[in-house]
Amino acid sequence: MSKPTLTLAYLNEDDRAYGLAGMAISLAALDAIDRVAAISLDAEGPMVSFANEFYFSGSPSISPKSTWNNLVHNFYITSAMAVSNLMARSLVRLGEEVPEALLDKVHAEMRAEGEESCSLEEDEVDRLFIRTTTGMRRIFGNRRLYPAIETFARTLSRRRNLSGTEIYDELRELRLI
Repeated sequence: MSKPTLTLAYLNEDDRAYGLAGMAISLAALDAIDRVAAISLDAEGPMVSFANEFYFSGSPSISPKSTWNNLVHNFYITSAMAVSNLMARSLVRLGEEVPEALLDKVHAEMRAEGEESCSLEEDEVDRLFIRTTTGMRRIFGNRRLYPAIETFARTLSRRRNLSGTEIYDELRELRLI
């Protein structure tokens, strides 16, 4: 039997659980769990439902710069989630490096999204990509964390849905936050 090769599409439910675990752990690492309403392994669409605060686009009483900074921060959060999804699935689940071709695809998507949603220049997105991959590699490249990450992925497989508070509680219990 050949070893599965990581793709952007999920290979199976176990792969999906590791991806979702990676995204949740990145939220904790970025102190952004409060921006999540819930996560669901069974979701037809996005597996992460964000809280209303995540979508808040500003008001006349908030400066445009503050609104833009919030948009960039949310872009950073979602970018870290995408990278973490790949890293948890590849480094932790499969025990191999993330294929450069997949990271290149995520990087290209980040460039397009960063330009469209935040009016970021290519070099700004490139710096954010490096910051994201470096930070998430510190987490998902740390083999001492693998047992806790694997336990969290199994918890997701068993429970199927977690609220933001439940994510926090589970990760705190596993000493991931």
